Amino acid sequence: GIDLGDERRNDRAKRVLMRFAEKPTQSIVGASQGWPETMAAYRFVGNASFGWHDIMQPHWQRTRERMSKESVVLCVDDTTELDFNGQEIEGLGPLNDETRRGMYLHPTYALSPERVPPGVLNAWMWSRKPKAPDGGRDDIKESTRWIEGYERVAELAAELPGTRLVYVADREADIAALMRPAVAPGTPVDWLIRSTHNRSLDGGEK
Repeated sequence: GIDLGDERRNDRAKRVLMRFAEKPTQSIVGASQGWPETMAAYRFVGNASFGWHDIMQPHWQRTRERMSKESVVLCVDDTTELDFNGQEIEGLGPLNDETRRGMYLHPTYALSPERVPPGVLNAWMWSRKPKAPDGGRDDIKESTRWIEGYERVAELAAELPGTRLVYVADREADIAALMRPAVAPGTPVDWLIRSTHNRSLDGGEK
C-alpha cells in the first residue's frame, strides 16, 4: 500500500525494508547486497520528496486493521535514543549527556494481552537544542509526547468501537496534564501509568 508518488520509489522502499528485515542490526552498507544497491538506498533515504511518515503510513493503516480484530489492545509508549555520536550528521542534538549527539524516538507500540503485536501506531521524533547559558532549553516541552500519545490513542478509539484500548506509559507520563483529560467523562481509553510522584489521595493520605 505504500505510495511515494513514483513506482520506482515504491519498489525501492520495499527493497530497502526487505533488506533491513533480513539484517535489522546492520548499517545500510551491511544490509545491502553490493555497492549499487547501497548507493540506491542512500539516494532513497536522502530523497526530500517524501518523509518517514509517508513510508510508515501503510504500516499504521495495517496496524489499525489488525487491532480491530482484537478485543483488548495495550498501546505502549516509551522513548529510545538514536545515538549518532561522533558522526557528521546535520540536525542532531544532545542526548542525556550534552557531549553525546543523536535524536529521540518515541513510538506507540500496539500489543495484545497475549503478546501478539499488531504493530506501531505512531511516533514522535525530535532532536534537542543545546542548553542555553542559564541551563534551560528553548524547546517544545518534551512531556508533550506523552500527552499527544494518549490523544492519538483516544482518537483511534472512535475508529475501533469493538476494541478496548489501554494506554500504558512509564513514570515520565505521571503528569496532571495527561490525567485531567484522561479522567474526563466519555473518555474512550483506559490508562495505566507507572507512578513517580507521591500523590495525595481523597482521604488526605499519600
